[in-house]
Amino acid sequence: MPRPISATISVSSLSHNLHAVATQLEQACTHSRSVRPNIWAVIKANAYGHGIDQAVRGFAQADGLAMLDLNEAIRCRELGWTKPILLLERFFDPDDIPVLNGYRLTTTLHCQEQLDMLAAARPAQPLDAFVKLNVGMNRLGFSEENYPGAYRQALDAQHRGVLKLVGKMSHFARADDDPETTRQQLAVFNRVSQGLPGRFSVCNSAATLTPGLWATVPCEEEQWVRPGICLYGSSPFADRTAAQLGLRPAMTLAARLISVRELPQGAGVGYGHTFTAPGPMRIGIVACGYADGYPRHAGTGTPVTVDGVPTRLVGRVSMDMLAVDLTSVPQAHVNSPVVLWGEGGPTVDEVAQAAGTIGYELLCAVAPRVPRTIVD
Repeated sequence: MPRPISATISVSSLSHNLHAVATQLEQACTHSRSVRPNIWAVIKANAYGHGIDQAVRGFAQADGLAMLDLNEAIRCRELGWTKPILLLERFFDPDDIPVLNGYRLTTTLHCQEQLDMLAAARPAQPLDAFVKLNVGMNRLGFSEENYPGAYRQALDAQHRGVLKLVGKMSHFARADDDPETTRQQLAVFNRVSQGLPGRFSVCNSAATLTPGLWATVPCEEEQWVRPGICLYGSSPFADRTAAQLGLRPAMTLAARLISVRELPQGAGVGYGHTFTAPGPMRIGIVACGYADGYPRHAGTGTPVTVDGVPTRLVGRVSMDMLAVDLTSVPQAHVNSPVVLWGEGGPTVDEVAQAAGTIGYELLCAVAPRVPRTIVD
């Protein structure tokens, strides 16, 4: 019998979350009298651990898909995706350019080396591209001083038939927690890109769900937004839950109790005895550990649900097991169901907060050894 742990992926929840984001965009457009931006559904990191195949189905109504990995982009085409695909990091070698061309992939341009590679390229068909401006993230993108010249080089490549559609792009560093900084970064983008022709894309999940940001970008050109984590049922905000945003969990990590133990007062639990029983108590051992992708740094008090009852993790997470407090679950027994996060249990954001991390990491970290169950 297989080990009793699984990650259930809900394709319908992926579709629901995309629809929820699109609906919020449409409502904001009604108030601002603007045109709804096109949506790149971001499916990087194997669709945040949910699987490329499931993402292509769940996000069928998106206007495009965005990711980092070239092989994942090719997989989308093999699955029948015909709409645009954006590579968020770029191509890395001149030999990549014919591949992008063959699979009709849109590339990000963020450094001079890429422009130099394009200058020597002779693709069979012109490529679509977004030229990235660094407005304060300080990872990728041309500086404010170099951006106009880089954009002109891209337009020259367009005139030579190397590029087809050329657009403007940036990325906000603090859209989730600092509106003022984000407004300043947006002002930089508007100023530097003013007068440069082409569509644009500046908003990730948090900015997409903040209409006061994207709706203030000049709308004479086509706009694309890039929601990511929100499409998987996790909130990009610390002060707004996924439920408040109308989102549903698309992944449920569940297991079962494989042991139930009675502890006397003072008994330690797990490696290092980081938890000791304050009195006589029952604990349950769950078939899930850090080798399954559950965070080892999650400590006592991290929420978990056993047999439909909220309770807590106790002690240190082991490689293959963790312990839970059964004080509030007297009916629990071996084989009782456990929800680590997702439908019927704590949200992935609640677990992440208790573990001192973010929901993104937990969703992406679920190990390949955990069986996936796909639900439509």
